[in-house]
Amino acid sequence: MQAVILAAGEGTRMRPLTASLPKPMLPVADRPLSAHTADAAVEAGVDELVFVVGYEQATVRDHFGERYRGVPVSYAVQDEQLGTAHAVKAAENHIDGAFAVLNGDDLYDPAALSALLSGGPAVGTYAVDDPTPYGVFDVQDGTVTDIVEKPDDPPSNRVNVGAYVFPAEARNWLDVPMSERGEHEITDVLERVIGEFDVRTVDVERWLGVGRPWELLEANEWKLGDLEPAVRGDVSEDADLRGPVVVEAGATVEPGVVIEGPALLRSGADVGPNAYVRGSTLLCADVHVGNGVEIKNSVIMQGTNVPHLSYVGDSVLGRNVNFGAGTQVANLRHDDEHVKLTVKGERVSTGRRKFGVVAGDGAKTGINTSLNPGLTLSPGATTEPGESVTRDR
Repeated sequence: MQAVILAAGEGTRMRPLTASLPKPMLPVADRPLSAHTADAAVEAGVDELVFVVGYEQATVRDHFGERYRGVPVSYAVQDEQLGTAHAVKAAENHIDGAFAVLNGDDLYDPAALSALLSGGPAVGTYAVDDPTPYGVFDVQDGTVTDIVEKPDDPPSNRVNVGAYVFPAEARNWLDVPMSERGEHEITDVLERVIGEFDVRTVDVERWLGVGRPWELLEANEWKLGDLEPAVRGDVSEDADLRGPVVVEAGATVEPGVVIEGPALLRSGADVGPNAYVRGSTLLCADVHVGNGVEIKNSVIMQGTNVPHLSYVGDSVLGRNVNFGAGTQVANLRHDDEHVKLTVKGERVSTGRRKFGVVAGDGAKTGINTSLNPGLTLSPGATTEPGESVTRDR
């Protein structure tokens, strides 16, 4: 069976992190987000991966190449993002037989994907307390009889997670009308499959759609929590590693450093001296965390420097960011309400009591900068020394 992985979108809700990097290639623990889906598909026994690419597609192609973990890889280009059915239709010339469709920006329980891909037409479902914001399945005796989008009166609490197995015939049913949202929806294809085939459900124990920066934090909390401790890099005898900490070959931990896992230091990362890393923290390749710095529950992307006397909590810093000495990130509102973040021009609740900042690639702060909770720094944004920043920049 082939697995079609949708990885063409711009990821506008994830800006500024996706200003030059496609969302499916954002880092989640030791690999890009979409690689978790690809790995689960390969482990489930698919015989080909078909990536639908578009925005910044070279990054996807460079990572997965022509073969990935022994499985051939092909690519279909979606030049204009007009919905999920439109994306799969871009790949129709690659499809030969029954096929799976998976979102490249979602995390799935690997065991559930194996069950999904083990038989005929199927959908992945996930139980939620409030299904009204989702596509909801009507299920009778384990068979899907209908799917209803964002219903006021949901037929069940089992929602659509964007993981499907379609019969070969569905390849000819991808040309569906545009919906009211202005997209060609894969659920319209699914409705026809439901009408002509028995479509089984596969319950997913754990699932996460990663569409916004705080969900990237949540994705890393999940996958970093699965790590087994391993030290392959250069760790000082005077450093203290506690819990599940992975130090890759080529990473360095200097004297006086305390790291409380789960934490992952990728090759080329350098921490210390006298730094404190805790929570679910990912330090990507060539990150430098220097003297007197505390990093807590954050994703620090490739080439970024937090060199000295700074605090970064519950934050996502893009590539090649530089925080001046004494930069302090506030991650808690005084009224204890959930922190809000700007998403596509609107302030949206993160659902998190603690959330810091999101910094785009190349952002730089002056020394002794203070950053309020829920701030976004655009790519290349700068702050003045001693500045207290209370609005997005």
